[in-house]
Amino acid sequence: MKKIIIVLLAVLLNYSIVNSAELVSPNGAVKIKIRISEKISYDIIKNGNILLENCSLGMTFADQSLVGKLNGKNTKSWKIDRQLMPVIPIKYSKIQDACNVLLMHVGKGYAVEFRAYNEGFAYRIITDFPGPKNSAILVQDEDVSLAIPDDYQLHLQPAKDFTSNYETNYIHLSARAWKNSGQMVTLPALIETKKGVKILFAETDLSDYPCLFLKSEKDHRNISAFSPVALKERQEGDRFIRITESADYIAKTNVKRSYPWRYFILADDDRELLQSTLPVKLAPKSNLENTSWIKPGQVSWEWWNGASPYGPDVKFESGFNLETYQYFIDFASKNRIPYIIMDEGWAESVDDPYTPNKKVNLHELIDYGKKRKVDIILWLTWLSVERNMGLFKKFSEWGIKGVKIDFMDRNDQWMVNYYERVAKEAAKYNIMVDFHGSFTPKGLEHKYPNVISYEGVRGLEQMEGCRPENTIYLPFIRNVVGPMDFTPGAMINMQPEVYGGKRPNSASIGTRSYQLALFVLFESGLQMLCDNPTMYKKNQDCTDFITQVPVQWDETIALVAKLGEVAVVAKRSGQKWFIGGITNDQSREISLNLNFLPKNKSYKMTYFSDGINANRQAMDYVTQTIRIDSKSVMPVKLSRNGGFAAVLESL
Repeated sequence: MKKIIIVLLAVLLNYSIVNSAELVSPNGAVKIKIRISEKISYDIIKNGNILLENCSLGMTFADQSLVGKLNGKNTKSWKIDRQLMPVIPIKYSKIQDACNVLLMHVGKGYAVEFRAYNEGFAYRIITDFPGPKNSAILVQDEDVSLAIPDDYQLHLQPAKDFTSNYETNYIHLSARAWKNSGQMVTLPALIETKKGVKILFAETDLSDYPCLFLKSEKDHRNISAFSPVALKERQEGDRFIRITESADYIAKTNVKRSYPWRYFILADDDRELLQSTLPVKLAPKSNLENTSWIKPGQVSWEWWNGASPYGPDVKFESGFNLETYQYFIDFASKNRIPYIIMDEGWAESVDDPYTPNKKVNLHELIDYGKKRKVDIILWLTWLSVERNMGLFKKFSEWGIKGVKIDFMDRNDQWMVNYYERVAKEAAKYNIMVDFHGSFTPKGLEHKYPNVISYEGVRGLEQMEGCRPENTIYLPFIRNVVGPMDFTPGAMINMQPEVYGGKRPNSASIGTRSYQLALFVLFESGLQMLCDNPTMYKKNQDCTDFITQVPVQWDETIALVAKLGEVAVVAKRSGQKWFIGGITNDQSREISLNLNFLPKNKSYKMTYFSDGINANRQAMDYVTQTIRIDSKSVMPVKLSRNGGFAAVLESL
């Protein structure tokens, strides 16, 4: 098969004008058929089956004469075969990147680069129009049209408009039903074909350009939608600026540039979605020469639990004050948690990040934490950061290690550029960034690895609104594209029909073992412990498990995966393995085959599983230590909304 591919690429290279072409993945399984006429269209084929047919791509500019008539002049092809080592390895520390590439110059200064991988397909538009290096062009629109058959099943996150915060529940419906709805959705989007193949569609290497949304149309196509460039704005409250007048174009950008990758992960087996590294392979290279100061890790968080420690060792009135934060630092120090977050309330005003709340005494806390090897991350509104870009220098001088920036809730070109300006400025002063109230990862976290997480998810902060029947889709959709700040770790656990949580007694839907499993299953460079230190002290066995789970991994193996039903992974950090898995609102029994372990080697497994009464009392769990090896097959019973978590240490 490799010889056939080489011949095919050589043939393409020898043509001067090609109005149709094929590109095949290194293993021959994925094939892309490309046609050029008045537009550029393509088909996606895997193992001989057409998955998507007659999709189209393209871009329109204010001066469309720059492009000229479309054709396949100056087509070139080559191979990529290299090893990548992500700065922040949230899935694998080493990734083999291999693909076949086809670059088609389809108009004057207008080209499309296609890549075929064993796991999927990607393309991006490249322009090199005449003009000075820094001259600009107006992009009126981009055509990203997917011809999805009516009988395909879709798993989508709705967006009411371009102020989406990417925190809605997924909807699950046929392509026909979606096309009739007129509903706009965010990326990533998951397409379930009739051929048994799942297609995850998303974007990466987004820079100086708006986020891509998809919108349904009744003509059997699904088209792109972009927030136009803002002309007028109006501030509403202390953290939101609404666009009140828009231009008739979506971006004003450089005439010489590459545009975002549009990529498709093609999974025959649902486990492949949990293991995919295509977003990493397509992401931009790091702009930072020195990344040794970037220290991902766990963080104790006070907002979700209302900053409310209590008990015999609490001799102060808890709340957003110095004594409470010292208590959080003591808890973090004792449990080897490297950070605490100080959420809204640490400053006198959200508009003034330079004046700490007198009740908090931030500078005393910074010194207190350093003596205990615990650093501080500060919460900010995006608007406060925008109006005080000098805060990164000031925070660095204070000894702050990171910021959590919230409530962006916009996706236009200006806001995308804001993310990058923040990441760049923060990196100058060795400050890490967690984007909350954000869109989903789109490559910036690789360009500036100090961006260690994003929200862009319906996470546990939604409390009763965060339900396992929605969360079970996150490993297959949201977390595939990059780090996810879900904020797990609830120690008060309930089944949905008896839910009654409210701050300061915040609670989660799902079992205790479910919560522990999330620390292994979900990927984030900043993994929060959302609950009260008092609750973690009362459940020290659970805390001991949580706090030994890394946030960086050498290897990820999906053990059991069925979309919408169950997801179980094994992950390795050094010589230690962890297993984490969750299910939806249906009880089930599964078998875990441990043949991924090295042969002729025994392990001590300490596991947490749902107790016999967890279907009714979600707090019920069982923990046990057993001896296992690569020949072991472990039966696991999962409660409804349940989970399983384990750590494996070599003997």
